[in-house]
Amino acid sequence: MECLVTPRLVLHPMSVEEALALTADEPAANTHWAPGYPTEADTAGALRYLETYEGRGDPRPFGAYEILRREDGHVIGGLGFHGAPDLDGTVTIGYGLVPSVRGRGYATEALRALLHFARARGITRVKGDTAHTNIASQRVMTAAGMRLVAEDEWLKYYAVEWTQDL
Repeated sequence: MECLVTPRLVLHPMSVEEALALTADEPAANTHWAPGYPTEADTAGALRYLETYEGRGDPRPFGAYEILRREDGHVIGGLGFHGAPDLDGTVTIGYGLVPSVRGRGYATEALRALLHFARARGITRVKGDTAHTNIASQRVMTAAGMRLVAEDEWLKYYAVEWTQDL
């Protein structure tokens, strides 16, 4: 599977071997982790990918991706889909960066690339959520083109929808 490339980032589709290495807190061969990687969210994403792989087969291209900074090749975070699209063409996404690189627009750049990727593959709706207190994540989803569609006492829910026409 091919990587998604943006001006400053490479979104690398995670393999089973890479997910196993991440959950063991050991970089895969030829992988360089930025300080603070993996976070608990990265480990949770890798575990979700492995569970999906074991239960339903390889979810790629709707699996987990590592976010690499092009300038030095370091893994600075992760993002991806929580699983394959449902019957209505909807997917749910998640993302995160190590603290040392936050505030530089990397999350928005990565999420825009993932949304473009989803739309190009016929996805009609992408959903995401975040805590009320996570203002940075709310700004990322809004900047990437998602809009607030609902909220409850714990979370704010965002989505973007497209017609089939590109």
